[in-house]
Amino acid sequence: MPNLPDVVLWSIPAFVLLTVIELVSYRIHPDEDAAGYETKDAVTSLGMGIGSLGFDFLWKIPIVAIYTAVYELTPLRVPVLWWTVPLMLLAQDFLYYWQHRGHHVIRILWACHVVHHSSRKFNLTTALRQPWTSATSWPFYLPMIALGVHPAAIAFCYSVNLVYQFWIHTERIDKLPRPIEFVFNSPSHHRVHHASQGGYLDRNFGGILIVWDRMFGSWVGETDKPVFGLTKNIETYNPLRVATHEYASIARDVRGATTWRERAGRVFRGPGWQPAQPAQPAQPAPAEASARADASAPAPEHAA
Repeated sequence: MPNLPDVVLWSIPAFVLLTVIELVSYRIHPDEDAAGYETKDAVTSLGMGIGSLGFDFLWKIPIVAIYTAVYELTPLRVPVLWWTVPLMLLAQDFLYYWQHRGHHVIRILWACHVVHHSSRKFNLTTALRQPWTSATSWPFYLPMIALGVHPAAIAFCYSVNLVYQFWIHTERIDKLPRPIEFVFNSPSHHRVHHASQGGYLDRNFGGILIVWDRMFGSWVGETDKPVFGLTKNIETYNPLRVATHEYASIARDVRGATTWRERAGRVFRGPGWQPAQPAQPAQPAPAEASARADASAPAPEHAA
């Protein structure tokens, strides 16, 4: 097994320091146009992050078993060398783009990812608002395992991606120089991703690189001020409800469905999907209706 560092663990002191600096910056230089901080919201985000650590540990048991089985079955092996690690990071970031995009367009996956979008604030604690059902992500990285990448290397690359995305959850950094904005994910790009306006919805899925969004047509630049949160916000700071509210909504919709096709759609179609309504008989235009009425009326009697 390759000897790779635990990037997230080593980054915790930096997470704490940067969060304190951001919080103090709002106290010293308030910004009325920024969403800023709200105590209950920040505490909920921290609670979701702490809870995700415990649940992720449990989810890793079956995931590591599956990854190990696939790795042992493939004859391919990718060594962990100075030049292969950047290639692994590039491949993982590419697959992360599709994982992230999939979690926005398939409702059962969105039920996991919606947790991260449930805050109406956008600060460094928002980055810690992580789901407790992250087992939905593992299938997207099976191609790397099948090509001979060790499961520990996948975990390392995923951790690097996660750590990178911490600093882009802020309103205190404006747009960066254009060459950087063109290639890398940035606070400006990620503010668009967390916005709830129609033109910003389901955009900018990249993790480290934003070039995937430019290549696959999902990039949008920041123009209007983003409004953070969901299109239908949840009015709760209860971590359990934050973690499960969309699953509960799916269950209600499935129970209320009248056909198996509708049940499948409620689970596997997009978050806003609705079944097609039965076609209604076309109503005749006023002139046509008048003509029909005249045609059906009895003929007038002629004068004697």
